[in-house]
Amino acid sequence: MSLLEKIDDDLKSAMKASDSLKVSVLRMAKAAIKNREIDMKKELSDDDILPLLSTLAKQRRESIDQFSKGGRLDLAEKESLELAILQSYLPEQITPEELDRIVLEAITESSAAGAKDMGKVMRLVMPRTKGAADGKLVSQRVTELLEQT
Repeated sequence: MSLLEKIDDDLKSAMKASDSLKVSVLRMAKAAIKNREIDMKKELSDDDILPLLSTLAKQRRESIDQFSKGGRLDLAEKESLELAILQSYLPEQITPEELDRIVLEAITESSAAGAKDMGKVMRLVMPRTKGAADGKLVSQRVTELLEQT
């Protein structure tokens, strides 16, 4: 079953169960997918949908951060519930230890010698962490580990 089919099935189930939050999140995800299909003029595969869902999850994380800083805990809570729903469609997030291992492997593969070689390392790391780690976090770890070498 493709990711889009799973979202469709879950949307139907959520509608039957009157789960308004899940219905809202899944409709928003389907709209984003449909917009991307229109932009690309083709039907999206799971590999095309995953980065889109990752972007939606990242937007929720940023909203949670902003709402928390602004003292709007009610809105932050709503965003965290939406994030949980979106994350159920994303691959399991990798652990910090596993991310460090991937980054260190990429550093040795690319023979990186410092921060100036960050692009070389990121080109190797990002395909390996696709959908399983936030790009901002990956970039941060690459920078930290490059400074140590």
